[in-house]
Amino acid sequence: MDKQPAADHNQGDSDEKEARKFQADRLEPRKTEMRLVKKAFAEIPKAHHVLDLPCGGGFVTLHLARKGYWLSAADLSEPMLEVARKYFADNKLECVLEQQDVRRLTYADKTFDTIFCFRYFSHLPTPLARQRVVSELCRVAKKYVVISYMSAASVTNVKRRLQVAMGGKKPSKYATSLAEVKGYFEHAGFELVKDFARAPFVHTLHVVVFERVQ
Repeated sequence: MDKQPAADHNQGDSDEKEARKFQADRLEPRKTEMRLVKKAFAEIPKAHHVLDLPCGGGFVTLHLARKGYWLSAADLSEPMLEVARKYFADNKLECVLEQQDVRRLTYADKTFDTIFCFRYFSHLPTPLARQRVVSELCRVAKKYVVISYMSAASVTNVKRRLQVAMGGKKPSKYATSLAEVKGYFEHAGFELVKDFARAPFVHTLHVVVFERVQ
């Protein structure tokens, strides 16, 4: 078995203290991030059953549910699931919430109309880990996968690389090119619909929509 990526440590090994710190400090994505999510989901029909994976504290799950989508959510970290359960209860959201490993999902093929994977892909350190995750997401998606990634072709990423070259701490996130991401999805039978960015070549976060090839 190959070594688990850093993302699996963040997703699966978070203790209660880390989960509650996340809840206090970073439950809600930044407004700029949510604008990208909004643009991406303009491509997704409102009638779709969406799986938010990994769902973290559940903020985006609630946001999409309030927009009219049918939501399910999953995460590997039990403490994070507890955060999400409380958040859903506080906001009166009835949502199926399960413990799942993104690399080895227990769902049947094409269980969900759309899979939404936010703030996870950029933690995967190797092409093998990235292809494995994309293949699983595509397997359980009937129609669309909406995923975020950190673009290598950005000023922000260039600055990070220079800092590392000058002896700075290595980043915990891994940038990729759109061409690389497209390759993983094409291998799994999906094609690019649209890539969304706040400011291409400036900011590193992108949210991209892929559709199953009929």
